[in-house]
Amino acid sequence: MNKQSEPDTLLEFPCHYQFKAIGQGSEDFYRAVVDAIIKHAPVPKEAVRSQPSRHGSYQSVSVVLTVYSAAQLTDIYTELKKVAGLKMLL
Repeated sequence: MNKQSEPDTLLEFPCHYQFKAIGQGSEDFYRAVVDAIIKHAPVPKEAVRSQPSRHGSYQSVSVVLTVYSAAQLTDIYTELKKVAGLKMLL
């Protein structure tokens, strides 16, 4: 990452941030995404939204949180990349 694209120069912390993971259309995927984020921040139930694909093969799981630092943001993304069945991370 170059200096201009580092999270701490692009965002002002604390801030609201939306994580969106797209992967398998299963309860296991949903739970794994939430569990990955919980390792670094509390996740209120109302912060999580899930949307299945048309045929149910995939789903998107969105979580909106208050993030307090660039390090926390990076840690959450690192954890999300480990989720089994992950196809895309936004």
